[in-house]
Amino acid sequence: MDKKEVIFRISRLRSDKGLSARDLSLKIGKNPAYISRLESKNDSFEPSVSALLEIIDACDSSVSEFFYYEISAYRKDKEIIDLLKTASPDKKKCYYYIA
Repeated sequence: MDKKEVIFRISRLRSDKGLSARDLSLKIGKNPAYISRLESKNDSFEPSVSALLEIIDACDSSVSEFFYYEISAYRKDKEIIDLLKTASPDKKKCYYYIA
């Protein structure tokens, strides 16, 4: 995943959570313009790992969700995987044949 994709995902996650750039900046204890500056595609400005983790946490998300291949499908896919983890062997066979 390149820097542009990370910035895109930050923007999408923030938007999905209904946070303005300013609100998210303040929520992670940064300058009010921090997220706006990050999302402005200024190539010389990028988040540190700790800032990225703070952003993910402030958006009530997880690292797994943030880096999932298709972020919008993460919660549904996770729900299905969790169901499979608790399914009986017979149910797992049925699920396999359905897929």
